[in-house]
Amino acid sequence: MNIVKTSLAGAAEIECSPHRDGRGWFTRYFCQEELYDINGGREIVQINSSFTALAGTVRGLHYQVAPHEEDKIARCISGKIYDVILDNRKDSITYGQWHSVILDAEQMNMIYIPKGFAHGFLCLSKVCTVNYKCSQYRVSTSEKTLRWNDPIVNIKWLIKKPILSDKDKNLGLSLNEFL
Repeated sequence: MNIVKTSLAGAAEIECSPHRDGRGWFTRYFCQEELYDINGGREIVQINSSFTALAGTVRGLHYQVAPHEEDKIARCISGKIYDVILDNRKDSITYGQWHSVILDAEQMNMIYIPKGFAHGFLCLSKVCTVNYKCSQYRVSTSEKTLRWNDPIVNIKWLIKKPILSDKDKNLGLSLNEFL
């Protein structure tokens, strides 16, 4: 594994180093010891998965509030996504800034998302499946959504009219409402 820090404080991209031969490949995509420098040894307690059936779908920007904030590692295990993370930690030097990366099942890359970040993605392929390793259990009453197209944040989504859930279309907060 190769851990590459992003421009956002505490976030990192994780590149796998698959061993390939005529039979296929093997790679490690989680090692607590190697991730210790970026997550401080916090344990992964839950693994979630989402399947998206239509290219052009945007999911997010989702997060959990304290005391249920979570670190996540996201990996696209089929297809390809445009993954976006947003730092909404008010005391962070990168507060309100976002970072994007294309996560590709064939490339086997991942993103480490620290507590206090919102996360979303755009499905770029016909279908995609994303797995999340989380440091906190899901608590539905702590789940929040930031508006995917908030003009204050100005995320460059690569699409003008995405497919959205009702939750993502109607319930998202603006970053200034988050304050």
